Amino acid sequence: MSAVMQDPGGMFRPILESDLATVIELEQRAYAFPWTLGIMRDCLRVGYSCWVYESAGSIHAYAFMSVAAGEAHLLNLCVAPELQCQGIGRRVLRHLVIIARRQGADTLFLEVRPSNQVALVLYQSLGFNEVGQRRNYYPSHQGREDALVFALALSH
Repeated sequence: MSAVMQDPGGMFRPILESDLATVIELEQRAYAFPWTLGIMRDCLRVGYSCWVYESAGSIHAYAFMSVAAGEAHLLNLCVAPELQCQGIGRRVLRHLVIIARRQGADTLFLEVRPSNQVALVLYQSLGFNEVGQRRNYYPSHQGREDALVFALALSH
């Protein structure tokens, strides 16, 4: 199986070290509290499932996911701000579900800010269910924000 996976309008491929300058630039434009380049490098170094979605030679989105002990955990999913709400996040998430299943995960977990209504609608539309909450999980301009924990059963 090829590491590159075609998708209508674009393709998925593993993130390369050489992609990180573009990925961190997208991260910084999309989030008030972005990941650091060091975190992204660590994800690559430890072998997490790290993907870009690109079209016409440009990276439009990326995701970092860990898979271990029958569980997958979506760590970061980002779509370029100017391309959000066009179905790219849905494509990326569906791709990650396929990858998690192939790697033997039974469940895909993620955290999301309660204030991120666009992400909440996306996750719920794909069958994710709220299973918990993490208090004071995210930094915010008012101190800390809780995270909602969502899970998707990956039974075939």
